[in-house]
Amino acid sequence: MDREVKIRGLLVDPTTNSPVVLLKDIASDDVMLPIWVGPYEANSIASEIEKLSSHRPMTHDLLRNIINQMGGVVNRVTVTDLRESTFYAVIEIVANGQAVLIDARPSDAIALALRVDCPIFVRESVLESSRLDGLDKIVDEEGDIDEEVEWPEEIDDVSDYKM
Repeated sequence: MDREVKIRGLLVDPTTNSPVVLLKDIASDDVMLPIWVGPYEANSIASEIEKLSSHRPMTHDLLRNIINQMGGVVNRVTVTDLRESTFYAVIEIVANGQAVLIDARPSDAIALALRVDCPIFVRESVLESSRLDGLDKIVDEEGDIDEEVEWPEEIDDVSDYKM
């Protein structure tokens, strides 16, 4: 079963200094999924959240333009798996009446989803695996697991992530 999520925030993990996209289940206030992403992908996501434009198309803009020019439509993106602390995703594109699944990094899939305004889903098994792997918790400066992670309240506040 897939669960629809929205981007709750984009912030920097204080322990690793890595960008984190925080996904929230739209049907539950308790279910969150942090996905650590690279700085370039985080910049692409942040620029789309903030509706910043560039003079020339960036990679995710280029991908959107190619899909559109070829008559395709992005139906959805789905985070499909979590293996050895690595997330996997697919982009579902419909072109010429056929659905095509494209393997993608979740960060790229999310950046594209923002640009084409399509829904983002996460498989239930990924949410469960992330809980088992402890990815829903943050390790504090002393190396202890902080069970009470306070995630940002609004997507509009991306001030925790500096581009």
